[in-house]
Amino acid sequence: MTHVDQSSNKQTSQQKNYIGIFVDIQNVSSIKGKGNFLLKFAQSKGRIDCKNVYYNSHYINQVYTKSKLEIIGMKGVDVPDNSENSADYRLINDCINWVAFNPSANMIILVLGDWDYAGLICMLKALGKKVIIFAQRGSENPKLIKLVGNENFYFVDELPQLVGNSNKTQPHNKALMSQINCKEAIEYLIEAIKTASSQGKPTVFGRIDRLMRQRCANYQGYSSIYTDDGKKFKSFSQFIDVAVKDGKVRKQNQELFLTELDILAA
Repeated sequence: MTHVDQSSNKQTSQQKNYIGIFVDIQNVSSIKGKGNFLLKFAQSKGRIDCKNVYYNSHYINQVYTKSKLEIIGMKGVDVPDNSENSADYRLINDCINWVAFNPSANMIILVLGDWDYAGLICMLKALGKKVIIFAQRGSENPKLIKLVGNENFYFVDELPQLVGNSNKTQPHNKALMSQINCKEAIEYLIEAIKTASSQGKPTVFGRIDRLMRQRCANYQGYSSIYTDDGKKFKSFSQFIDVAVKDGKVRKQNQELFLTELDILAA
């Protein structure tokens, strides 16, 4: 099954999309090598707020897949309970809670293929949420296609093509898409610092800049960040100074640290 995303939403409408991603590794193990494409696909639709990956730490293959996805900024959620459908229940519960506490959320991307999620999908649609499903070819339940519609159902192995088609069909929007507001950029900055710290890597400017580029397709360096009054930054260091002034990060000898972590550690 091959789809071509023909939507031509403008950047202004895309900014209204508030997206949550929920991945069932046990159900769709093939996502391991497609995580970057999944994030790029979601970023082309709007702002990603939640990106959870559910796995069972008792299985080394799931741990390996989870670790690969965590490297690109996704959050692993361990469900070590081997009882039937335990991971399903945790994902469903987390998704419902995320929607409940984020009323502005209007798009949910589910990476799964199990019919056990039909109730969740029906509930999300009843709430007016757009649901997009990515399944593993050969293990999907055909009934899920009817729930979300052909235009919102894809296979994981289609992700590279979907991302490529999106880039080709909207060349005139490239300049607009390569922009990010300062508040959102600071959020990606925080994520990048957390990732580098968890990997035991120095949080130097260059590494943080690269991690931000990996996590946000719209971020193409400091020149793609704009302030509330429409101005752009002249250097990455100038952007960092704003983040420091905002109280979210602190700078020491060209390395960056999160002030919130300092508070938690105190």
